[in-house]
Amino acid sequence: MIATSLLAGSLLLATACGAEHGGTAASVTTTAPAGHGAGTATGPSQPVSHTVPPVAPRTEPTHGTPKPVRPEGHTVNPRKAGWLTAKPSKDGRSLRIVWWSGVEPCTVLDRVSVKETARRVTVTLWEGPSGKARNVACIDIAIKKVTTVKLKAPLGKREVVDGAR
Repeated sequence: MIATSLLAGSLLLATACGAEHGGTAASVTTTAPAGHGAGTATGPSQPVSHTVPPVAPRTEPTHGTPKPVRPEGHTVNPRKAGWLTAKPSKDGRSLRIVWWSGVEPCTVLDRVSVKETARRVTVTLWEGPSGKARNVACIDIAIKKVTTVKLKAPLGKREVVDGAR
């Protein structure tokens, strides 16, 4: 068990180093404790060598760059999703909404509802799993996303409210 943990940790470290140095393959040598794999119960342990394949570069946005998305509709059991910021355009006729979401196709933007009154604009994001996704597994990480919604009238001095809260 210890040898497996050491090997897994070494491989993970080598994989991370390969990603930072141009994605080239890395060779890893680990030593298993006596009685755990490479050595014997009474003899010294032996080095074990492994080659780690290159790691593909990241293609998703970083934490500072939200991924632009548009409502897709047809999600399964959509739910309200709270947003972080709502920034008006220079002319006040649209809002740029930023929020934390999940990985597609398990979490997609279904629709954005906007309710405008004389005093406030309420923006509600609706998310859910894509209706097109069948038997899909997604990792559970947060992705920052952004979408733009148009207003019927310029924002002016109206308050912007999150409809999920």
